[in-house]
Amino acid sequence: MTKQKPGLFGVKYSNRDFAQSDTWGKNQFNSSFPAGLTNFLASKNLDNVYLYLDKELKVKHKKISAKELYGIEPNSDDLFFSFESPYTPYQQLVIGTLPRVDLVTQLRSNGQCLRPIEVKLTALPDNSTCNLSEEYYGCEIVIRPDTIVYLACSIASNFKDNKKELASLIGNKFEKISDWTDGASVWSHITEMIAAIDRVILSVLDKQEPLLMQPIWKTNGKSPKLSDNCLDVFIWSNFAFTQLFVDVARGELSEGANRITRQVRTIIWLFRMLYDFAKQGQINHHKIIDELSYNTKNDKAFAVSGRITHRYMTCAELTKPRIEKKEIRKIILGGGQNLLSPERRFDAIIYNSPELFT
Repeated sequence: MTKQKPGLFGVKYSNRDFAQSDTWGKNQFNSSFPAGLTNFLASKNLDNVYLYLDKELKVKHKKISAKELYGIEPNSDDLFFSFESPYTPYQQLVIGTLPRVDLVTQLRSNGQCLRPIEVKLTALPDNSTCNLSEEYYGCEIVIRPDTIVYLACSIASNFKDNKKELASLIGNKFEKISDWTDGASVWSHITEMIAAIDRVILSVLDKQEPLLMQPIWKTNGKSPKLSDNCLDVFIWSNFAFTQLFVDVARGELSEGANRITRQVRTIIWLFRMLYDFAKQGQINHHKIIDELSYNTKNDKAFAVSGRITHRYMTCAELTKPRIEKKEIRKIILGGGQNLLSPERRFDAIIYNSPELFT
């Protein structure tokens, strides 16, 4: 009997060699394990929880199959998982290099790219919700600027052959912004930018598509022990995802905010990308992100705590994830767990060494 090689459930063909220990490093594992988890859910005839936007601009839930997510059956021999790769169909939409996305599904037969999927493996609960009762647990999400580039491209691609319509939806109220790098010049237009983004999204609402895969792993409160029911997968559509920062910014503005927070800056980034695409047919994302920083580091776009994500994600699957911890052995295969190299953190070692204090 041939010994099974290290691997992940259903990830048969990919650009990662799971026999190599460096493939199991933290950053790579965090994007590849979710693919195995999604495949495993599909093998049990379970669909992912899909967060989508309705015509009232409210985030709603339904289910989305792995086939709809990947653009192909998850058990197809023609499916290739290309991790940390650019989604080349978007290359023509941008100036300069296209950033990489966590996962691109492709056809092995001809290399055709099917879907760009950003992956965020998140812990449940986070620090902001770990002291609440279980039904109020939530996950923190930290978003990279590159994700906003992919969001903008996913919207702009609907107007590739009709930039005039996009320009019309955006309107002409923004010509008077003489210096986009000056927060004071831009500030008075934020509400109009939000309204324009809403109009654009509603005009192509039926074209929304998966953008962000958010698997959750649940622990018993803040402890390092997994809950018995500990794994599930949430998928955000590109339009539902916008509400993570647009809704927060709306709240900040209604409370009288007078500075450009990360969420507000993300609105400016997204708006400016769409604005430029309507005018020039391409997005200079490097320039936008570098120049429109408003005295805040641009290492991340924004972060939202579990108290905020909970209102969008709350459902039976969040309270009781469908995959049990005893099933992890069916997802991580061939001794792959022995190749993991988790970070050594002093606080974690002390926390897990109670004998030091006896």
